[in-house]
This record gives sequence, C-alpha cells and structure tokens, in this order.
Amino acid sequence: MKAITLRNLPPEIARTVQLRAKRKKTSVNKAVIELLEESAGGTVRKKTPVRYHDLDHLAGTWTKEEAAAFEPLITEQRTIDTEFWR
Repeated sequence: MKAITLRNLPPEIARTVQLRAKRKKTSVNKAVIELLEESAGGTVRKKTPVRYHDLDHLAGTWTKEEAAAFEPLITEQRTIDTEFWR
C-alpha cells in the first residue's frame, strides 16, 4: 500500500491519535488506520490470535499418584548448585 504523509495535523487530532495508540498498545500508524476505517464506515480488522493445540492432549492426563511419584524425581534438578554459581 502507498504511504501517505500528513502535514499540518491539528494538535488535538495528533493527541487523540497518540492517546488511542497508547490505550490500545499499538503504533500511531495502526491507530490512524483504525480511525480512518471507522470514519469510512468500515470495521476495524483485528488479527485473530493464533492458538496452538500441539500439547493439549497431554494437559491434565496424569493421575494424582503419577504426579506425586514424579515430584521426587525432579527435586534434584531443582536444587541450585551453589559451587557452580560462584
């Protein structure tokens, strides 16, 4: 898409755009595009967050007994070796 340069932007408009960008945690450029789309009667295009389901089948599959048996096995790995970190 072609870039557009705006000159002599009124301070109150600039403030509005900057506040919107800050509020939505986005760039000023994206805030301007959203405002233009809204004023043209269009809807703001929102990106749908990507959701991954690679490991869903593993979540919550252990029994309480399996989890209890696993805890002591990883306790040693969680121990900080103070000699190593000097």
